[in-house]
Amino acid sequence: MNENNLINYYNKFNEDKRLKTRHGYLEFYITMTYIKKFLNAGDKICDIGAGSGVYSKELSDLGHEVTAVELIKHNVRKIEEKGIKTIHANATNLNMLDDNTFDVTLLLGPMYHLIKNEELISALREAKRITKENGIIFVAYCMNDFAIINHGFKEHAIIESIKNGLVDENYNITPRETDLYRFVRLEDINEFNNSLKLERIKIINPDGIANHLRDMVNSLSDEEYTEFIKYNLSICERPELLGSGYHTLDILKKVS
Repeated sequence: MNENNLINYYNKFNEDKRLKTRHGYLEFYITMTYIKKFLNAGDKICDIGAGSGVYSKELSDLGHEVTAVELIKHNVRKIEEKGIKTIHANATNLNMLDDNTFDVTLLLGPMYHLIKNEELISALREAKRITKENGIIFVAYCMNDFAIINHGFKEHAIIESIKNGLVDENYNITPRETDLYRFVRLEDINEFNNSLKLERIKIINPDGIANHLRDMVNSLSDEEYTEFIKYNLSICERPELLGSGYHTLDILKKVS
């Protein structure tokens, strides 16, 4: 991970604003719907890579004890303004947090930006370590084929990317240490889980085609958009659609 590039990026990026757009709200709504399915009253929750604290605030307002972990100091201040306990730290090293502490752990941002496999596995290992036995871990990823379609073909970068060795013959994006984002496929996610013996409960596509068709989504009437949310909620678990959206949400259990 190029930490300086990431800090510069998020010092300018408005995550609150993104999640209030129609495509962003769809992702937030479906993600929160699934988080709520696994919550019990008074659960202790750790939100690793909490961004500006949108999920932390929502969960705190529901009565849960939330600890937010965030790398970007600008975001740390924004989370603290929301009244959330916040720790300034990197997702790959949470040595300030004890083992088996949290009922639910969220890893909804770091896996986007950790480039090397060992970095992603380190973050996942730390999330597992701080989670109680039989606790739940939610992990979000950015998907390879969204980037191929959206950035490769829609933005006409595919030919140059292939020539420069950034995309291989199987249309898999080759990560570089200087990249800001890491894009994965389902087989990569499965490999990370298997390496740490994490048990999958289910895996979903929380934003469907919304990021591919933002103009269409923005043109829907309020009534149509409400129906669009219901439609995406009804299909987000369908295995044939996994990887077609921008994000994938993996729901895991910590087991012995």
